[in-house]
Amino acid sequence: MAPPVTEGEAPFRVPGVDKPCATWYKVVGDLKASKKLPLVTLHGGPGFAHDYLLPLVDLAGAPYDTPVVFYDQLGGGRSTHLPEKKGDEAFWSEQLFEDEFYNLLKHLGIVEYDLLGHSWGGMLAERIATKHPKGLRRLVLTDSLANMKTWAESARKLLAKLPKEIQDAVEKHDKNGTTEDPEYQAAIAEFFKAYVLRVDPWPAEFLHVLELYEKDPTVYHTMLGPSEFNITGSLKNWDIIKELHKINVPTLVLNGRHDEATDEVVAPLFWHIPKVRWYTFPDSSHMPYWEEREAYMKFVAEFLE
Repeated sequence: MAPPVTEGEAPFRVPGVDKPCATWYKVVGDLKASKKLPLVTLHGGPGFAHDYLLPLVDLAGAPYDTPVVFYDQLGGGRSTHLPEKKGDEAFWSEQLFEDEFYNLLKHLGIVEYDLLGHSWGGMLAERIATKHPKGLRRLVLTDSLANMKTWAESARKLLAKLPKEIQDAVEKHDKNGTTEDPEYQAAIAEFFKAYVLRVDPWPAEFLHVLELYEKDPTVYHTMLGPSEFNITGSLKNWDIIKELHKINVPTLVLNGRHDEATDEVVAPLFWHIPKVRWYTFPDSSHMPYWEEREAYMKFVAEFLE
């Protein structure tokens, strides 16, 4: 029998915003009846939607039976959008997303939980975990990072492996500030096909996230910038390496062999988090839950046990 699905909105009072705001969520599984702790997921971006993480519903079904909580972070997906805050780096802060996370836990009545963060979601999960939140039992960091400088440098190295016309298109439009040009977007798509999701064709869920992002790139452009290797936003100097030793829960670090989260990017998480395991999926890039779905679920489920 398929696990129950609950969707809703958690009201979220945001300082500096006059209108009512809400966080949209989906729970797959029964939070009250399950014997397993819920797995709360944090999607990437920043500013994306949860949809591309939906393969994780596998963990809610047999044999794992783990309730999985998805939600769209403020400014993305089905949650409240605030395009009027584009460029406001002080507003789009890590603290805002931490506050939203705890607001959702309270709304859903979640006291104890496991946490899985992907990419930017992993960055947010790391920050949350360094503060020793009550109720956090285990942490899964999928395709994430500890230092944005290393991420950008690594992305540039990966770009250099692609055909010269793609490199030239990226360089030209980055230099000219014409990153909305179709030629630039096509070049970014080739980068994604090589290092983000090596599944052909791309699943509808991922395409939907990209469509939503194109309609409102407020958060991504403000916090990150026009692309993965042209980082101009508030996260440009993000670095949590010196704080990682504070994470005191068992942690699983995951990436793919063809991942934009290269071993160079991921290694500090392994070096500095005290109770940690690291596994690299051999046939995956940035989304192993699509590329090696069954193996990914088994690996995560065994860790959560």
